[in-house]
Amino acid sequence: MNDPASDGFVHVRGAGEHNLKNVDVDVPRDAMVAFTGISGSGKSSLAFGTLYAEAQRRYFESVAPYARRLLQQVGAPHVQEISGLPPAVALQQRHGAPSSRSTVGTLTTLSNLLRILYSRAGTYPPGAPHLAAEAFSPNTAAGACPRCHGLGAVVDVADDLLVPDPSLSIREGAIAAWPGAWQGANLRSIVSNLGIDIDKPWRRLRKKDRDWLLHTDEQPSVLIAPEADRIDYGYHGTFWSARAHIMHVLADSKSERMRERALRFVRSVPCPECGGSGLRPEALAVTFAGRSIAEVNALPLTELVTVLRPVAEASGTGAATAAGASEETGEAAVRLCADLVARIEVLLGLGLGYLAPGRRSTTLSPGEAQRLRIATQLRSGLFGVVYVLDEPSAGLHPADAEPLLDVLDRLKAAGNTLFVVEHDMDVVRRADWVVDIGPGAGEDGGRVLYSGPVAGLEQVGESVTGRHLFGHAPPVEHRPREPQGWLELDGVTRHNLRDVSVGVPLGVLTAVTGVSGSGKSTLVTQVLAEVVRAHLGQGPDDAEDEAPEIGLRDASGLDSFDRLVRVDQRPIGRTPRSNLATYTGLFDAVRKLYAATDEARARGYSAGRFSFNVAEGRCGNCQGEGFVEVELLFLPGTYAPCPVCHGARYDAETLEVMYRGRNVADVLAMPVDEAAGFLADVPAAARSLETLREVGLGYLRLGQPATELSGGEAQRIKLATELQRARRGHALYLLDEPTAGLHPADIALLLRQLHRLVDAGNTVVLVEHDLDTIATADWIVDLGPGGGDAGGRVVAEGPPAKVAKSRRSATAPYLARRLADRRR
Repeated sequence: MNDPASDGFVHVRGAGEHNLKNVDVDVPRDAMVAFTGISGSGKSSLAFGTLYAEAQRRYFESVAPYARRLLQQVGAPHVQEISGLPPAVALQQRHGAPSSRSTVGTLTTLSNLLRILYSRAGTYPPGAPHLAAEAFSPNTAAGACPRCHGLGAVVDVADDLLVPDPSLSIREGAIAAWPGAWQGANLRSIVSNLGIDIDKPWRRLRKKDRDWLLHTDEQPSVLIAPEADRIDYGYHGTFWSARAHIMHVLADSKSERMRERALRFVRSVPCPECGGSGLRPEALAVTFAGRSIAEVNALPLTELVTVLRPVAEASGTGAATAAGASEETGEAAVRLCADLVARIEVLLGLGLGYLAPGRRSTTLSPGEAQRLRIATQLRSGLFGVVYVLDEPSAGLHPADAEPLLDVLDRLKAAGNTLFVVEHDMDVVRRADWVVDIGPGAGEDGGRVLYSGPVAGLEQVGESVTGRHLFGHAPPVEHRPREPQGWLELDGVTRHNLRDVSVGVPLGVLTAVTGVSGSGKSTLVTQVLAEVVRAHLGQGPDDAEDEAPEIGLRDASGLDSFDRLVRVDQRPIGRTPRSNLATYTGLFDAVRKLYAATDEARARGYSAGRFSFNVAEGRCGNCQGEGFVEVELLFLPGTYAPCPVCHGARYDAETLEVMYRGRNVADVLAMPVDEAAGFLADVPAAARSLETLREVGLGYLRLGQPATELSGGEAQRIKLATELQRARRGHALYLLDEPTAGLHPADIALLLRQLHRLVDAGNTVVLVEHDLDTIATADWIVDLGPGGGDAGGRVVAEGPPAKVAKSRRSATAPYLARRLADRRR
């Protein structure tokens, strides 16, 4: 028998992680292996949950126990044996919110090198002391601006929010931030007694008075005379400016409702002390090539490399630079700049040149963040490692995917193995080997349908992937629609959009396309959303949404819409208590169903008894969580099923109530497909479940925690929730890359639902890279021609056939090929 470690393969035996059904499979090393299958089939369970988890477990076994507690550990996978497995590195798409202190520079180590460069080779003002590298970091006590603590932003009131309608008078409620009822009347009386006309429109008051009313810290006490028809002696009222009132509520109020109201009048603004850099003045005074570190952090990588290259290519000390300072031409400067240029060039090769080192990671798409990590690994020089990648092409324009694949080829050529979980058929075709899992999702998946060279998958009739990979799947058909009117945006200016004018057709499906960084999301999810939201009188979707100036000269056609629905990939909840059933509302129907049983009535149980968020019926040991934290000596705490309820979340008495032989915990454990049959005669639940199945989520469990859902799954849950609502009128639906992370078969399901929305009389606008989706759109708005400052312009617009002929569009050649494939 051959030694498994020397035959060039990784051997997996008896894998049972999640829905995998005792899987045996052999995959080659020193190759690019694509793991494919529809969403929920089990491919990530095999690649990440089994292979990567086992590699990590073995690594942790080699680490001393006292050191293991410092590492983020993964659990041992459910597998009998794995042989021939090298060390592994995971490059996953992270859907959670990164730290607001994390930036492109910190993710790529560029920030560390820049800080050392400024410390060692910067030009200091005369007499200024030398600063250590940490003084150039906003994340250290030595460098952080004392006003904003290094965040670069402070929360403050905004005049346009405090007074949303300047045509109103103070008596009519112009200062919306002031409290209502008696307190508001009291403030109006005080202002009137101070000699300010409370019946004059706000915009006609003196600017000096307006600024005082909104921002003063003075609190004069004014005698308010008694009213003529009342017998009292008047009182002394104390004045609060609008800003003082809001800040007082946010700092001291115990009322969540009052705090939520106050938050409507504030927004995050650049710190006035540090200009948004987060740094102390001493650090900002040091320059390199004539620029402060804050200015360098704001440069796109394409510009930064041109600043650094002359120094990097200098022969050593004494070479001339733009700044002419000897420190900037020394050996340290040359070596540091050379290293920086080499690292940046890798990022440029991945199409990320439009990013700046100081750009916060919270603004990056999962695909951008993953490419940054891939670039870092490429510079690491590791050999003999398995890289496990999670859909590296997700969120990428086809033009950006090509250089990414070249980088993956370089990682493989360096002696590494690539295990790639992927849905993009163009990436799968580049693989050396494919492992297809299926045939369906959830319980209907979990089997290896094929493991071998890519060409052989065509012969596997059971494989959904094979049908799409080799062009045997029928395309989504629909009759092209004509616009029913137009929403015109004139003079849009935001980020890299500069005085852009664009028309959005009504009553059709529009795809906004372009390379990464061309301005698509800025146009759709920011400007378009804010314009329509403001017209409808709606507030931000989320308290985290910033509300900067819209940056628009004019807009028309806004009266066409009754509603705005933004369907994004944000989580549907931030804790495990939020899940599929609670978010969609179908759990309300389930709880009422159990409360209506004879047993529940006899016991006096209400619907609240069947909520795991209510003390009445939940397990007292785990408080309805279903798991408890276990403290381990020398090891980090871990979570285990609750020993009392065994993960069911409810107390024993609640679980004794049955409906058709199942208790409420059993229902939460059901996949959507099974629950659809079980609850078929419960209309309120059946409608939700059927819609979830229609968007391809039949494999999810009803009680699956929100924290376990991918961004794509969260987005489809939101879409399904919206689809199940029977509403009339004209809604504008905005979606940001709804197909990201979806198998082509799931994309086809999603497209049919989006076209249903349009057929019902709505307008759908989506930011998109998937060519099949773009090809089925009625209208395309293509931005570009490049990313960052090279983008931000409309380069082509019209039906797909017209855009495909554009010579200026980066999307056009790929779209032309896809349309030709569809005609064949």
